[in-house]
Amino acid sequence: MHTTIISVCAVISLGCLLGDIDCEQQPSIPEDKLLVFTVATKETEGFKRFMRSARYFNYTIKVLGRGERWRGGDYMSVPGGGQKVRLLKSALEEVKGEDKIILFIDSYDVVFASGPQEMLKKFQQARHRVVFSAEAVIWPDRHLEDKYPHVREGKRFLGSGGFIGYVPNLKALVTNWTGKDNESDQLFYTKIFIDPEKRKSINITLDYKCRLFQNLYGALDEVVLKFEDGRVRARNLIYDTLPVTVHGNGPTKLQINYLGNYIPRTWTFETGCTICDEDQRPLSGLKERDYPLVVIGIFIQQPTPFVSVFFERLLDLKYPKDRLKLFIYNHEPHHEQHISSFLEDHQKEYRAVKVIGPEVEMDSATSRNLGIDICRQDIDCEYFFSLDVEVVLKNTDTLRILIEQNQPIIAPMITRPGRLWTNFWGALGADGYYARSEDYVDIVSGHRVGIWNVPYITSVYLVKATILRTDLIAENLYQSGSLDPDMAFCLNVRNQGVFMFVTNRQEFGRVVSTENYQTQHLHNDLWQIFENPVDWEERYIHQNYSRIMSENHVETPCPDVYWFPIFTEVACRDLIEEMEHYGQWSGGSSTDTRIQGGYENVPTIDIHMNQINFEKEWQKFLLDYVAPVTEKMFPGYYTKAQFDLAFVVRYKPDEQPALRPHHDASTFTINIALNQMGLDYQGGGCRFLRYDCSIQAPRKGWALMHPGRLTHYHEGLPTTAGTRYIAVSFVDP
Repeated sequence: MHTTIISVCAVISLGCLLGDIDCEQQPSIPEDKLLVFTVATKETEGFKRFMRSARYFNYTIKVLGRGERWRGGDYMSVPGGGQKVRLLKSALEEVKGEDKIILFIDSYDVVFASGPQEMLKKFQQARHRVVFSAEAVIWPDRHLEDKYPHVREGKRFLGSGGFIGYVPNLKALVTNWTGKDNESDQLFYTKIFIDPEKRKSINITLDYKCRLFQNLYGALDEVVLKFEDGRVRARNLIYDTLPVTVHGNGPTKLQINYLGNYIPRTWTFETGCTICDEDQRPLSGLKERDYPLVVIGIFIQQPTPFVSVFFERLLDLKYPKDRLKLFIYNHEPHHEQHISSFLEDHQKEYRAVKVIGPEVEMDSATSRNLGIDICRQDIDCEYFFSLDVEVVLKNTDTLRILIEQNQPIIAPMITRPGRLWTNFWGALGADGYYARSEDYVDIVSGHRVGIWNVPYITSVYLVKATILRTDLIAENLYQSGSLDPDMAFCLNVRNQGVFMFVTNRQEFGRVVSTENYQTQHLHNDLWQIFENPVDWEERYIHQNYSRIMSENHVETPCPDVYWFPIFTEVACRDLIEEMEHYGQWSGGSSTDTRIQGGYENVPTIDIHMNQINFEKEWQKFLLDYVAPVTEKMFPGYYTKAQFDLAFVVRYKPDEQPALRPHHDASTFTINIALNQMGLDYQGGGCRFLRYDCSIQAPRKGWALMHPGRLTHYHEGLPTTAGTRYIAVSFVDP
């Protein structure tokens, strides 16, 4: 028992010595004794983030060097930072009172995770007059490693990005500084610390277990987010500590950006995004002539489906067209017709239009640099909106939303249906390519909604012109070694310390797949039912089709004959034009080498789907859109939508106006009206003889479905004028 008591006392004494246990009930240091010094020669996004966290905890901040030119180096390639020592030395001369405590901290890559009270308490527990942050990596002179005092546990090396101390001690620390601005501050402080006499006289220690300061360099695997009570902390797993500040020193800028998406209360599970509505630039109430001028860069680099739809959506953007300038780069001759058609009808609506066509030998990176430069050199341009033709902007307010968020660079999150693909990366691997961040799936799925600082964006994003004229002045932003243009752009942006954001606060749209896109047809988008089923459906399936299932939107004009909407007008038009473009209509004779046996009992003037290599796509259409209706209308009957024949029929008074009574060689038949009676033709229709029931005014895009054999003996009524087209399918199980 006596031994146990001695052991416990020994542990407590050791805790007192190390500062983990506050053995003496010292009076706490008043918060008004603490003043935070930081150096910021310009207000970067990182500085704004730092100040936001400082305001949240009510720190008193004194910014040194504001407006000065930075001469302290870039830290990444060579040591630097001497300018900070000079500024600190000068500022300390003005501070009166020996009981004042100064926290000197970097700002561009630092966030506060807790407030002054905790900072002062932990400083007091350290039982030294000056406490520096600690690192696992020695910098900038590894030859000094042996001169560092050894520690039983914790990080051994000094980090200069954060330290706290009493004013007299800090004055003693910097009093002998006579170095240049581009000399190393960390080396200066290191040489003082490794000198036993100076270390003792100034009374310096390191924050070995990251209780006050967490440096991320060399410690990425140690740090995780800790969500608690509507706040977020960084937790060091090795030492089980909650640092007061988090510093993305050295090559860990992406990690501090990630942590800064949450710490201290940027986003929490309880509140969601707390800063998304800060510092916005509202456009509501502005007259159209006062809207910011935007240059939209449109980039077409490969054959892409639904380009005509892309331009339709561009027209639908809710933004004054007189405040938009278009720069269109087109690398593909196939799409010249789409651009020409768009410009012929709408060019005059825009403030200006510039087109670079495939006849100009220009690569993708050069074209994007050119687009950026058009905005940069136009004094009226306030934003550059980069937009790849693969992007499907469903949200017509996208441009307004992005401008109002008022970020330097921001992308709307777009997805690829059925996949986790998006136009942003949450993290980068060691090779600089994609790595999945811990929150990526939650952001993509909408479980976490907000504005996210990310290292890579592509396809669609908005850039402030002021950024292009200051931080991003390089003419070759989209070029860097062997990287593709988007990766090069993002690398150059990151290297300049400019933040890129992605927002998933609204639904914005998606991106189409360009895989397997063929261009040998007239309307190539018809063949996209496999690669881009969502876009295919929006383009070609009738807007009221979904009502068939939800509202029983089916009519019964004759017994066991069902009439329902299936095709859009675009689908009808494209299919007719595709068949006429192919042009090889049958002669209407009973001899038909296209079918098995070579004989057609009831011939028509037609073109089969397999003649235009459309049979697989047509079968997919029947399976996805007709089979569900069949199963609803004929309960208990299930079909695989296999068809013996599928074709488009053409009726003309002087060619084949009608069709004699007959049964169809099918289990059930689908007839889709592809054009409009009264407008495109006169007469026509279908009569079911057994029921003496005629349907003489088929609606364009609507389908008639009826049994083929035995019961529904029918005839095609005469077309008396114009040309009538129908798409027919003989379906068997």
